[in-house]
Amino acid sequence: MKKYHVVLFDLDGTLSDPKIGITKSVQHALQKAGIEVNNLDELESFIGPPLQVSFQEIYGFDDMQIDQAINDYRERFTERGMFENKLYENIPALLTNLKQQGYILAIATSKPTVFAEQILQYFNLEHYFDFVAGSNLDGTRSAKGEVITFAREHFNEAKIDQFIMIGDRKYDIVGAHENHMDSIGVTYGYGSLEELTDAQATYIVNSVSELQELFNRLN
Repeated sequence: MKKYHVVLFDLDGTLSDPKIGITKSVQHALQKAGIEVNNLDELESFIGPPLQVSFQEIYGFDDMQIDQAINDYRERFTERGMFENKLYENIPALLTNLKQQGYILAIATSKPTVFAEQILQYFNLEHYFDFVAGSNLDGTRSAKGEVITFAREHFNEAKIDQFIMIGDRKYDIVGAHENHMDSIGVTYGYGSLEELTDAQATYIVNSVSELQELFNRLN
């Protein structure tokens, strides 16, 4: 019998590299707020956490400024930003293999569910996933722990030790800990090995192929 049964995937930095779309949309929002950032690398920290958190922690925006910045971000993101995105190599093969092995796959992302669903459709990945758990457009259920809880409750027939969360940032690992489930940190995304180690990921892999090899060993 498999050690795990339900596999939760983060989206940004885990299945796909969204850097251009996210950072250019953040750049657009900051320009509207009178802040010029020309180097997109400086905005990489926006990939992963909820936007509310990043605008507050990095730029000190108050609630009203955050709401406006998110509206301006979405203005560009919905038009083209979500499609300025590319799958990491071998992701479709990994998902196909996991499905063939009998795993239930789901998405757990802080991105609004409606955007996550559109991105999966854009990459023709939606058929791999039994459920997409994301945040609400009004900003609620954006903390990763809340998103993972929402996904876990959807699969309430599975025991907690049958779940595993895969993500590239500490938020994914901490959210898994909050839900008492194991986790896999992937270093090919936007979180460092140090970040994932400090967050105490159950396993850490450096590539999609290593992720596949891990599941082969866990079977």
